[in-house]
Amino acid sequence: MTGTRTGGGAADSVRGPLLEVWESAASAENLARVLLPSDAALPAPAADNALWAPIRDNGGDAMLAVRRRAETERGTPWPQPLASQYARFFRDGDRTGYESQVFERQDRLTRAVLMAVTTRQETWLDETVDGILLLCEQSSWCWPAHEESCPARGTVLPDTDRPCLDLGAADVAAQLAWADQLLGTSLDERFPGLRGRLRSETRTRVLHPFLRRRDWHWLGLDGDVHNWCPWICGNLLVAALRLCEHDEERVTLVSLAVAGIDRYLAALPPDGSVDEGYEYWWNGACRALEALDVLEHATSGALRAVDVPVVRETVRFPHRMHLGGPWYVNFADARARPPADQPWHVPYRWARRLGDRDAMRHAASRRAAAISASAELGRAVSELLDPHWREAERSGPPLTSGVWLPGTQVGVARSAAGTELGLAVAVKGGHNGEHHNHNDVGSVIVAVDGVPVLVDAGRPTYTAQTFGPGRYGIWTMQSSWHNVPEVRGTPQGQGGEFRARRVEAVEEPDRFTVRMDLAAAYPVPGLERWRRTVELDRGVPRVTVEDRWRFAADEGGSVPSALHFLLAGHVERHAAGGVRVRARAGSRPVLVTWRPQALTAVLTPRALEDPMLSAVWGENLTRLALVVPSTRRGVIDIRVEVDE
Repeated sequence: MTGTRTGGGAADSVRGPLLEVWESAASAENLARVLLPSDAALPAPAADNALWAPIRDNGGDAMLAVRRRAETERGTPWPQPLASQYARFFRDGDRTGYESQVFERQDRLTRAVLMAVTTRQETWLDETVDGILLLCEQSSWCWPAHEESCPARGTVLPDTDRPCLDLGAADVAAQLAWADQLLGTSLDERFPGLRGRLRSETRTRVLHPFLRRRDWHWLGLDGDVHNWCPWICGNLLVAALRLCEHDEERVTLVSLAVAGIDRYLAALPPDGSVDEGYEYWWNGACRALEALDVLEHATSGALRAVDVPVVRETVRFPHRMHLGGPWYVNFADARARPPADQPWHVPYRWARRLGDRDAMRHAASRRAAAISASAELGRAVSELLDPHWREAERSGPPLTSGVWLPGTQVGVARSAAGTELGLAVAVKGGHNGEHHNHNDVGSVIVAVDGVPVLVDAGRPTYTAQTFGPGRYGIWTMQSSWHNVPEVRGTPQGQGGEFRARRVEAVEEPDRFTVRMDLAAAYPVPGLERWRRTVELDRGVPRVTVEDRWRFAADEGGSVPSALHFLLAGHVERHAAGGVRVRARAGSRPVLVTWRPQALTAVLTPRALEDPMLSAVWGENLTRLALVVPSTRRGVIDIRVEVDE
């Protein structure tokens, strides 16, 4: 964590990169002077503003997916989350049944709001109000997986007298704020009294719990800061700016939200990398960037973050994790082929302001002709109203040659910059106490022509087990199913003390090399060293993973070790030794060989029954296990080359 601690209250316990730059400009006294009034504080005009005319006249393509879905669902019953679905989380661990209904309800409301804004038809205003009132009548905005009152009371339904402020509650508050910003006057004319109701619900469920309780775990006041902090604080900022009716309270809410975002940025390493993985960048660092956009507008530019170094660096994180096409490095809880409909306009806007052409190119290469039908309301509005984004030229992504991020000990390199063709490798050091952690210290991903073939399985569907005490009973979280050793039958330990040591990375024109000692990641007596070296030789090209180990002289062991590698695609043994892997996505096959060649190699198929996994990899993955004799010391290397 960067930043300095101060002697102030809880909200000011860390003076992070924002407050280091802004100093007194972010004080409550100055905020009281510079904050715009509620009707102007959000960066979007009301629906009757002339700025919406180009969207109505020329934005048909951008609204195509939203319009089609909205017209199909209008007149049908709204999604209805049920008590029985809520209770399932506490009974059998299922969270998908309830959450899917909540998400679909909110997505439909967003589509209705956008249709009301872009058509100005009363039928869409009626549809909007139906959705708003359903949210106001919903017993809880908190998702059951986060409801803290149920375990304490031994119940399976939320306590409506003690609202729990989580990601879901903050999301609803921001959605209502954006709807009010866009359609407030029309709501007053057609449904007088409704706006008072949504303000009352937001105040009771979100704003006051945020003000009155400072022990929410996601605030990170204990030093453990993660993506919840900017996600919730960013949405709170939007809700407070628009819906809070008391000036002094509004300033306090904004100050606390800014402190939370600052605390998150202080927790990022200087290189802007995210230990939660690429997919969670969108709901962590990206949320912080969106909040900073709102804050700059709400203060008429008094609080700008373009000069904050970690902001510049984190804007580069997505393109640094790109393997090729739809594929990304997916350490931690992430999918190797994540959803494409991310708010790419956000990193594009920031890269444009910062003058980062590579980040701009990468974001523009992902631009879709239409906004997503499931985009959040604030994100959809921001995208529609950004003319630079709508006019951005789609070009090839930068596909940088190599990068090493010491903050998370993650490296990515490819055989040639600017092209997917050839080999790419990703290497991870780190430790096993990271956020959204998998026990994967020393793991390696190898892609051919942009498609992963030595892979990280990624994340399955979330259940109660995912973030509970049984997390490491899930196979995708275990080191036994990552591309790491299993030392004398012992997998890696879980916790921050199980880590890589003596990590170094060397980037040269013809090769990229990462070295680390994995011994500390294993609770194995007498293990003195397990030195792993991962090298991409750009000239061949070839990826080599070399393991050298040594045990203490007096430590014997009859259980052999094993080197595990998880393979995606069609796997077959090669006549000349090794295995041949052809990825399902149509890239060229690779040949995986090893020395000594006499090692016993065991191939174990793993059927993928979880839809979150099978959507990425198909029906199965295959684990290659190279059985290592139980010797005091030794060396083995595996090689991955394109099989022409």
